[in-house]
Amino acid sequence: MKIYHGIEDFKKLDYAVVTSGTFDGVHIGHQKILKRINEIAKANQGESVLITFWPHPRLVLYPDDTDLKLLNTFEEKAELLKKEGIDHLLRIPFTKEFSNLTSEEFIKKVLVDTIGTKKLVIGYDHRFGKNREGSFEHLKANSGTYGFEVEEISRQDIDNIGVSSTKIREALSEGNLEVSNALLGRPYSLNGRVVKGEKLGRMIGFPTANIEVDFRHKLIPADGAYAVQVKYAHNLYNGMLNIGYRPTVSGTRRTIEVNIFDFNQDIYGESILINFIGRIRNEMKFADIDALTHQLTQDKITAERILKT
Repeated sequence: MKIYHGIEDFKKLDYAVVTSGTFDGVHIGHQKILKRINEIAKANQGESVLITFWPHPRLVLYPDDTDLKLLNTFEEKAELLKKEGIDHLLRIPFTKEFSNLTSEEFIKKVLVDTIGTKKLVIGYDHRFGKNREGSFEHLKANSGTYGFEVEEISRQDIDNIGVSSTKIREALSEGNLEVSNALLGRPYSLNGRVVKGEKLGRMIGFPTANIEVDFRHKLIPADGAYAVQVKYAHNLYNGMLNIGYRPTVSGTRRTIEVNIFDFNQDIYGESILINFIGRIRNEMKFADIDALTHQLTQDKITAERILKT
């Protein structure tokens, strides 16, 4: 997959099959659209193109809105799209100036002049251009003028799946991995850097790697203990992870700590990927360190059982 960081880098294609949108999560609803553009491209000896916008439009249009949490960083999204077999990923920097582009300007400047679109596939309620004025009906009526065909993934197809990025965000915020992972079609994941902590876990027989997530808009699941898989240096390890304020030891800030099973390497400063497989329990305050240690022993047994299924 080729990645472009602006329309000036893109060279017009002979037969481009295109879709566009934020595609946060690259969930099973998105995957339906991606599968379709790949099918059309293959049938016509063409190439699939996904146009996405970064930063997320809401972060630019509503900079004071601190509530928006995203399922993917751009890098995570690109990796997922690569796995879906997309040929070209065009990342358009979203600015206030770009948001003022009318749908006609977007069609001519991006879809026609830059990409050479022959077929555009969009979700049933997808709109684009200033004030979201561009619609499927408008595109369909003017497709002859634009020189490309338009296909809409029907409302019934999308609704039958019953999936949206908002639903996934809500499920993760409640710690409901069963729902979030089913809608994503894979475990929810996050990338982070291993930073130094207080080393309390090491003293009680459960050494943990403290994870720092650099992207402040990344959605962190609800506080609690989770069964996870950890990817480091192309290897996958089982583990258990805690998110929260560590009330037993009077913690004052929210932390992410992972105990990697059967692992004894120094990985301070390294990046690791966490896959959330199942939830173990809510965060709890224990009477003392002994009670906490006993619970962690039970948590490991639970995590190993979850990770075996």
